[in-house]
Amino acid sequence: MKRLIGVVLALLLGAVVVTAVVLGDGGGGPATVRGVIGSEKKPFFDDPRVRAAFERHGLRVEVDTAGSRQIATEVRLDDYAFAFPSSLPAAEKIKKDRRVSTTFSPFYSPMAVATFQPIADVLAGAGLVRDSGRGYRVLDIAAYLDLVAKGTRWDRLPGNSAYPARKRVLLTTTDIRTSNSAAMYLAMTSYVANGEDVVAAPARVPAVARAVAPVFLDQGYSQSSTEAPFDDYLAMGPGKTPMVMIYEAQYLSRVFAGDGSIRPEMRLLYPAPTVLSKHTLVPFTPQAAEVGRLLTEDPELRGLAARHGFRTADPAAFAGLVAEHRAPVARDLVDVVEPPTYERLEELVSAVERLYAGGAGPRTEGGS
Repeated sequence: MKRLIGVVLALLLGAVVVTAVVLGDGGGGPATVRGVIGSEKKPFFDDPRVRAAFERHGLRVEVDTAGSRQIATEVRLDDYAFAFPSSLPAAEKIKKDRRVSTTFSPFYSPMAVATFQPIADVLAGAGLVRDSGRGYRVLDIAAYLDLVAKGTRWDRLPGNSAYPARKRVLLTTTDIRTSNSAAMYLAMTSYVANGEDVVAAPARVPAVARAVAPVFLDQGYSQSSTEAPFDDYLAMGPGKTPMVMIYEAQYLSRVFAGDGSIRPEMRLLYPAPTVLSKHTLVPFTPQAAEVGRLLTEDPELRGLAARHGFRTADPAAFAGLVAEHRAPVARDLVDVVEPPTYERLEELVSAVERLYAGGAGPRTEGGS
């Protein structure tokens, strides 16, 4: 009899443990799923509407942030149920390292340039900005690289009375060693520097890295988070940040929010070519896989992602917000290139980093 009672108690205890795992907090509440994400998605996951949508599906999603390259190489992923970097190459590395069979790419965002109308006009006069013929303006990366290679300053641009700053014409980016947005910028500039082709051969890495290094090294200090330079752009204006490389979603989320942070003189340009930042969730647990599935398939969460500026598999919500706010965006991007593989991109980053460590100094124009 005692043996029978022991077996029954063991079965009951097992049932309690299983129930606690399924319910999450033991009190019938949502199960907590913790992930590490790129910083640009933090406002989305912090949105009370997003939290409530997950909780209606029995999940409480909590997140920490890190640079996407850090997520793939430095973050202790054993502490998390999922990783959600901002690029497919980083996600593919995590998938391979963790031996995960399934990933989810619920939304994406083109890389874009946040600037100001006077700056865009000055760049147009110098031949760097042109109309796409499709309702938006583009920044010619090839022409830009030529200008950077000469060390051209703003006050040397022809007819520039709107922004005669005595500093080099440079896009502000994040730190290439940690941030995905800087790595995506490297992807597009390396494509142009490699003769309009994706860098695929290791032998091409040193020459391409030398060609594009000035766009990173001549900036000086770079911040590690994508949100930081965009916040400077919003708060400090062109004096501090005349143009900054961002995710399109960062700009559009402010436009769609109608919070007044995007002022009338602010403008959005698209690099030509640009790359798409494909936000890819890598789940390590079944509950994390459910987070990925809901982000991909749930209409409410897809609509909220669109409100945060992301493009999803359902273009209707995004298009509706663009029309409602008359947002000056590229509805159909044409000049889009693929980033290199994770291995080649890492080699390019490392090569640029070595040039920095070796004291590759800024270039000057005409001895000035």
